[in-house]
Amino acid sequence: MSYNYSHLSTGIKGLDRVVKGLMPGDNIVWQVRGIEDYHYFVNHYARFADLKNQRLVYFRFASHPPLLDSADFPAAEIHHPDPTAGFEPFISQVHETIKRNGRGGYYVFDSLSDLANAWYSDRMLGNFFMLTCPYLLDMEALAYFALLRDHHSYNALTPVHNTAQVIFDVYKNRDNVYVHPLKAQQRYSATMFMLHAHRDGDFVPVTNSALNSEILSFTPFKSTDQAFEERDRWNRYFQEAAQIAQQGEAAADPSAAATADPGGAQHLRKLLEMVVTRNERMLELASRYFTIEDLLQIGKRMIGTGLIGGKSTGMLLARAVLQKDAPDLRDIVEVHDSFYVGSDVFYTYMVINGCWWIRRQQKDTETLLGVAEYARRVILTGKFPDDIVKKLADMLDYFGQSPIIVRSSSLLEDDYGNAFSGKYESVFCPNQGSSERRLANLLTAIKLVYASTLSEKALHYREQMGILDKDEQMSLLIQRVSGDLRGNYFFPAVGGVGYSYNPYVWNEAIKPEAGVIRIVYGMGTRAVDRSDDDYTRIAALSAPEKRPETGIDELRKFSQKRVDAIDLAANRLLPVDFNEIARFSPPQELRLAASQDPETNTPYISFNGLFRNTPFVGHMRRILGSLDQAYQYPVDIEFTLNFTGEEGCRSLAAAQEGRGEEVAACDPAANYRINLVQCRPFEVRKSEAVALDFAAADEKQVILAARKGTVIGRSRTIHPGRVVLVSPAGYAALPVPGKHLAARAIGKIMRATSRDNPAVLIGPGRWGTTTVSLGIPVTFSEICEAACVCEVVAMHEGLIPDVSLGTHFFNDLVEFDIMYLAFYPGNEGSVLNQDLLASFRNLFNDLIPEREYRPLAEVITVVDFPARELVLAADIVNQNYQLFRTPGKSTDFENMP
Repeated sequence: MSYNYSHLSTGIKGLDRVVKGLMPGDNIVWQVRGIEDYHYFVNHYARFADLKNQRLVYFRFASHPPLLDSADFPAAEIHHPDPTAGFEPFISQVHETIKRNGRGGYYVFDSLSDLANAWYSDRMLGNFFMLTCPYLLDMEALAYFALLRDHHSYNALTPVHNTAQVIFDVYKNRDNVYVHPLKAQQRYSATMFMLHAHRDGDFVPVTNSALNSEILSFTPFKSTDQAFEERDRWNRYFQEAAQIAQQGEAAADPSAAATADPGGAQHLRKLLEMVVTRNERMLELASRYFTIEDLLQIGKRMIGTGLIGGKSTGMLLARAVLQKDAPDLRDIVEVHDSFYVGSDVFYTYMVINGCWWIRRQQKDTETLLGVAEYARRVILTGKFPDDIVKKLADMLDYFGQSPIIVRSSSLLEDDYGNAFSGKYESVFCPNQGSSERRLANLLTAIKLVYASTLSEKALHYREQMGILDKDEQMSLLIQRVSGDLRGNYFFPAVGGVGYSYNPYVWNEAIKPEAGVIRIVYGMGTRAVDRSDDDYTRIAALSAPEKRPETGIDELRKFSQKRVDAIDLAANRLLPVDFNEIARFSPPQELRLAASQDPETNTPYISFNGLFRNTPFVGHMRRILGSLDQAYQYPVDIEFTLNFTGEEGCRSLAAAQEGRGEEVAACDPAANYRINLVQCRPFEVRKSEAVALDFAAADEKQVILAARKGTVIGRSRTIHPGRVVLVSPAGYAALPVPGKHLAARAIGKIMRATSRDNPAVLIGPGRWGTTTVSLGIPVTFSEICEAACVCEVVAMHEGLIPDVSLGTHFFNDLVEFDIMYLAFYPGNEGSVLNQDLLASFRNLFNDLIPEREYRPLAEVITVVDFPARELVLAADIVNQNYQLFRTPGKSTDFENMP
């Protein structure tokens, strides 16, 4: 039988477009919160069948109000099979009706959830669907079914999801209707499985992450009744907590369950130790800001058991702090809908894949590194338990085609004293393609994060911090990537990092306590990595328009040129030229993110409009100040910003109206949400008083000096014992392998350097870069014992050190209290006295006698000085520094006024 496909429709053209049209035999399942949501779609479907003179058959068997009646649809066949008569009589009557009607036709079934009630069995509901759906498919009929969301176990859902051709989730956020296609067999598009908003008879994809999470947050991933249904110890604690929370809600004071009632307080503490942290300092903070209801919400979004880890804790705690201490920001901070893979899943994975014994060898890095590479290979090829894979697949259904990121959240990470900046992997999943492909990519991403626990940089860091023997389990934080779709590119309007204390003061108007941000257009990866020769915008929140750069030429030259974005067509994260991205960006967004070059009439990224025409700077100061006060400690955050336009204004108005507040005016062009994706203590030390007198030092004994250079860290005076100078000209002449060999040589020199007489490292370009054309590709573990790192602006014309503030490299410098300097040759007052260093004996060959390193003695100079003969003084307020010799006079300098 041939079909006219124009006779196949949901009755809503916009919905047909979402799933690329209906096909003969499609069984369409609607997962709804209430039967009235299903009724809306049934009505359109039935009216289309009536319009096209298609046979319409309705199976009426449930207790809810009828979906169709003979008055409105006189041509409809209405059958009343009785589920209470038993499974076999019921299904026989249904199948006989389908057989009698022959091929084709439009079928409507009442809510299948009533069948589970009638038969007291989710499994029998699933059996009914597995027998009926294929029969309708063979008959090339269309059929509508409904399930009440969050009412059924896997015994019902798995057969339905495996057998149906099309599945929709239906959500209502106040008066707005949204559909989320979970399955559309033999059909695909780049936006098909995204959330879609009903607008003027059409359904349009909701691509903005802020709106997605805001809408879906009103419908929990799991219901309270179903989330903790297993009868093990873990779930019993959550069930008891849910009962305590219900008692608190019934009380006059809803907080009574967690405060006045001793049982509630004890249970809160127990849940915190189970799920959040066992660190006493973090426990005290969490106890002040988390409620039992908060922990129940965490539990509903957990995959597996165990702790959620430091990164998850920091992100959730920051939000709880702002909710309690800064309620005026509640409509500015983006709602999150993250998931957490518990630490027990990591241990289970290590055990079942034979990697557990390797972790028992964590006595020192030399022992562990010998077997770590083998263990990494095993981890990357391992298998997950079936129940975990199933839950991860359910999570992907929830996210649809929204890009996600799998982030490390180990037990020691983001704690006081242990930042682990960039030591573990975070893996982006563009989340495109079939459900099987998306699940495979997710599992690979998780394995990469697990394997990073045995990476050399992570193991060296733990050894250096003295925590190699501590229990370090890897939990995971899985988040919706913050951003919006522009063409094929997905990225946020702003990504960046913020500090509540500013360690980089380049102007007298800057107040360190007001904080500082480092921001980029696009993904925040460009703000925390030092992988290319691009630049970022640094803004002191007390004086955001006081730029380190001066003049329009410098502002253009040292502005961001490339944007990190997820290319959904290429299915990966890519750097894209800003001029390419700008073609797809909304004009109002560009006006806030970019300025117009008066000479070329082209835009360049400045964020001047964002700072001048929105309250963004004030919001960031309020956020950082509130978190600093709660932690009683400087904090470091990662954040994004997304503009939400008219849809965001509509959602904001609904939220204000729902709270009984007056609806405030909202400018769609400047309406935004700030998403806090990370928060941790910032291990910055405060400055010492330094009175730097350039005239006091013998100019012939000055090795390095700058007036109005770049100093990051804290003002202080130190006495290094060794200077390591990498000749800019000599390094530039090395071939690429030679540059890598030079980096390894520096690592060897630093391992032979005493902590009592630390070294000053002076070299061209960016220390710690991964690109040798930009600087010296050392790892941080190779230079972590340095007293100071100085970047000389001498790699190539036009490249300046992009101040590392906010990068993983910078966080390491601050955590290890290493001074950072930038040196600009040719600037007034700048001195780099290579001749003075050349007058001393070069110890390079003494420290590294191996033959392959000998040519590098012409490039790397190593000079040792007697104790306290060298003085390095740095003044962060005036951005001055000087490294000089004071033979026999070091105490004189210290006593200078």
